[in-house]
Amino acid sequence: MDRIERIHPILEALRSEPGRINKILVVRDDVRGRTGEIVRRARECRVPVFPVPKAKLDRMSPHHQGAVAFLAPKAFASLDDAVEAVSPAFLVLLDGVEDPRNIGAVIRSAECAGAGGVVLPERRSAGLTESAAVTSAGAWEHLPVARVTNLARAMDELRKRGVWLVGCEGGAREPWHAFDYTLPVAIVLGSEGRGLRPLVRTKCDKVLSIPMSGRVDSLNISAAAAVFLFEAVRQRTQKAHLRNTGK
Repeated sequence: MDRIERIHPILEALRSEPGRINKILVVRDDVRGRTGEIVRRARECRVPVFPVPKAKLDRMSPHHQGAVAFLAPKAFASLDDAVEAVSPAFLVLLDGVEDPRNIGAVIRSAECAGAGGVVLPERRSAGLTESAAVTSAGAWEHLPVARVTNLARAMDELRKRGVWLVGCEGGAREPWHAFDYTLPVAIVLGSEGRGLRPLVRTKCDKVLSIPMSGRVDSLNISAAAAVFLFEAVRQRTQKAHLRNTGK
């Protein structure tokens, strides 16, 4: 992941390519002058800003000027891009997934399944890092990855646009295939350890699970995503075949 340590280049990045900025760290209690301008512009562009102790920034970037920006190898898409990429809509929403390798693996599965995009929240989530890029095996070059300020509000927006929200959570009463994935749908997966946050869970129209028969009680998030994604592929392919054959 690229890093910018000087004030002027950070401001220029905020002007020219804010969609590539994963986050900006600024020295805590010192947001005056040009640093304050960075914070203001970042908020306008919905780029996450994290105040940190000066000592931490000194260790990370000895030549910083009060702020350090971290840039992703590619720009984030908009939520509209992800919704409109495939018809009917077919998305994956990730709630607080903090391992970039898992994000990369989900992106790979989503692209292979023909999904329209992956949606990440600004906070409590890994970004588009080099590690995510490597794990995606090139898939993220072909798939919109959107970043939203608040995942719960994004879910409300998707529902207004006719997208159904299907959560994946261990212990849910109904299995992963108990939904009509030929509808516009977003599959919602939670973090590696905590699963779906309560608010996100309540926003889902359905919460389904993958029954476990072995001694391990859960799948890796990328494996769970693949199970849900390719159930949607199966249903959509079957419906298209029936429509084409007139049955």
